[in-house]
Amino acid sequence: MVSAPQAADPFLVKDIRVEGLQRVEPGTVFNYLPVKVGESFDDSKGADAIRSLFDTGFFKDVQIKVDGGVLVIYVEERPTISKVEFTGMKEFDKDAIIKALRATGVAEARYFDKSIVDKAEQELKKQYVGKGLYDAEIITTITPTERNQVSVIFNIQEGQPATIKQINILGNSVFPEKKLKEQMQLSIGNFFSFYSKNNQYSKQKLTADLESIRSFYLNQGYLEFRIDSSQVSISPDKKSIYLNINIFEGDQYKVRDVKLGGELLGKNEDFLKLIPLKPGEVYSSFKLNFGTKAIQDLLATYGYAFSSITPQPDLRREDKTVDLLLVVDPGKRAYVRKINIIGNSKTRDSVIRRELRQLESSWYDGEKLKLSKDRLNRLGYFTDVDISNQEIPGSNDQVDVNVKVAEKPTGSLSLGAGYSTTDSIVLSAGINQENAFGTGTSIGFNINTGAVNRTFVLSQTDPYFTEDGISRYSDIYYRTSRPLYYLGDTNYSIITAGGTMRFGVPYSETGRIFFGLGLESLTINTTVNSPQSYQDYVSQISGYSPDPIVDPLLNNSATQWNLPLSVGWASDRRDSALVPSRGSLQSASFEIGLPAADLQYYRGIYKHQLYIPITRTNTLSLNGEVDYGAAYGSTPFPITKNLYIGGIGSVRGFLPGSLGPQTYNSGLGIYQSTGGSSKLVGNIEYSFPVPGTGTDKTLRFFGFLDGGNVYNGTPAISDLRYSYGVGIAWISPLGPLKFSYGIPLNQTELDRVQNFQFQIGTVF
Repeated sequence: MVSAPQAADPFLVKDIRVEGLQRVEPGTVFNYLPVKVGESFDDSKGADAIRSLFDTGFFKDVQIKVDGGVLVIYVEERPTISKVEFTGMKEFDKDAIIKALRATGVAEARYFDKSIVDKAEQELKKQYVGKGLYDAEIITTITPTERNQVSVIFNIQEGQPATIKQINILGNSVFPEKKLKEQMQLSIGNFFSFYSKNNQYSKQKLTADLESIRSFYLNQGYLEFRIDSSQVSISPDKKSIYLNINIFEGDQYKVRDVKLGGELLGKNEDFLKLIPLKPGEVYSSFKLNFGTKAIQDLLATYGYAFSSITPQPDLRREDKTVDLLLVVDPGKRAYVRKINIIGNSKTRDSVIRRELRQLESSWYDGEKLKLSKDRLNRLGYFTDVDISNQEIPGSNDQVDVNVKVAEKPTGSLSLGAGYSTTDSIVLSAGINQENAFGTGTSIGFNINTGAVNRTFVLSQTDPYFTEDGISRYSDIYYRTSRPLYYLGDTNYSIITAGGTMRFGVPYSETGRIFFGLGLESLTINTTVNSPQSYQDYVSQISGYSPDPIVDPLLNNSATQWNLPLSVGWASDRRDSALVPSRGSLQSASFEIGLPAADLQYYRGIYKHQLYIPITRTNTLSLNGEVDYGAAYGSTPFPITKNLYIGGIGSVRGFLPGSLGPQTYNSGLGIYQSTGGSSKLVGNIEYSFPVPGTGTDKTLRFFGFLDGGNVYNGTPAISDLRYSYGVGIAWISPLGPLKFSYGIPLNQTELDRVQNFQFQIGTVF
């Protein structure tokens, strides 16, 4: 405001004084004034000065007065925001909302503007409506604090989400409504809705579902299909949602001709072979997109990072056919300027970069980027890996590559106590870290104090022991097993103590050769309660047979030293170590007890896992394992190296370790499993997402068929035990969990059944 008498006539400004400033610097005010000391001042300049200072957004009141040739500017600063808080917010991540509000001007240290805060509140309400929380209430509290500051608190009552009660699809005649609803993620709900939330409306889900319906029709050749409208209505109590979708199907088209145009680089025939859509077939957008993607991938291997394939369909409505012209634009060949690593808060950049096969300052290669993505997924450190290209402004032959990862917890700390009928009270502790300190090194320490099984294991794995990628695996262990402790026999025990060290040498991108050496001590203490084969083995090794008259418990003991030398080979072509959907994992190993020690034996092991994608979300998994062991010296095959199978991880539905050779213990009146030197195992699994969870891989159902057995000598397929069943797999915060219910198919009287089983860890 400029006082009228003083502003009536122009005057010469002798000085300028600013009053009322708290945080704004005086120089800032002077910069916005249209007049300087020594210049003439009139009412037009006064209006310009007030307007300029208000436009800064720093002040809520500005007055200009004149005092004897001195221009006095009185200002009242807007308060600043001291903090932004939320109460009652559960649906959204607070950090993400704070970041979004900062972009609108509502953030700590920003000047407070009530209109901007009101807009932020309305936008937040829209976000809740988009999530189907129509009943959400937001009350914004502005609290003045000291030093001309205010705190902004959004008090939120989210309420209960509105659920979908009815979905109507109108205009369909070719496909039934039920078939179309199967393409949608949204539904009226089912048993798993508490987990999938598929009955909770959101605008984003509806948009995705409409696109799924559109894709379904285009895949069936309905090129003129369109969605005319979609209406969402809500009940008066804001608890129920009703969806109406109006569609136009049109006619089905077949492909008459497929041609290529544009810059083909002399590879016209190569490109045509990559397109699965052929003349005479019903048009399919899936096949067309598959073909165009294959052409782009091929161009990417030649260095064309930004190629584009533009389909130009020519509809012939008179005979319901379509001519397709695919215009190829490879763009300019590019090289990678730099590679940006994004999303790794823990894992070091060097751990990620050493898995990349695309190098900076080299020609762009799509095949190397695909290989890099597979290698990162096989690490098991990330739930998701995405590699994308970023154009560089002003350059058409350079590209930046962004490698974005989503880390998963790779470490666990466990302290616990438990009770079981066999182990009694069990105390356990463990520290395991697959990616210790973000270096890619795996370390673990585990201890178990069970009465039957006691374990102490310290392990370490360094995947890059050398810069060339040679890995090192080492562990130290002490294990005590007292299988008959539950009968009160504390003397019968098997004690194994030792350590091993192995090295792995990569010979290809997916293959590795291993070799290692170990040293271990194996002690067997037997009694009259021990399996007869164990008593005979200890007597043969120790050269002593207890006299049943002198020692009716038949106590005996033998200790042997083993110097195992191992060599092996492994090939990992899986697309993911966490939830594989394609590829294979193979390994073969050979272990021999060197004659310098007591044990003289050899063992060969071959494993093969194959993953076949049946659909985008369904996977068929095959697993096979063959083990064969025998003695080569004067001593028998070490009974402490016997194999045991049964239970989840081998043949589900049977008690763990119960299959294979058994001996009758006349003193106990029971048959006891003694294991064997060889085994044969096969598994078939078909996994699919829990209904309503879309493409979520963290929770999946599976059905299985297992077969396997343990043998003394050569495995025989005719003696296999079989089982079938169902289960559920969950990638939980504790690690991969697997629950199964198995039913034996050909059990014998001696086989022991355990239908329900669970496992933490491995895939099979």
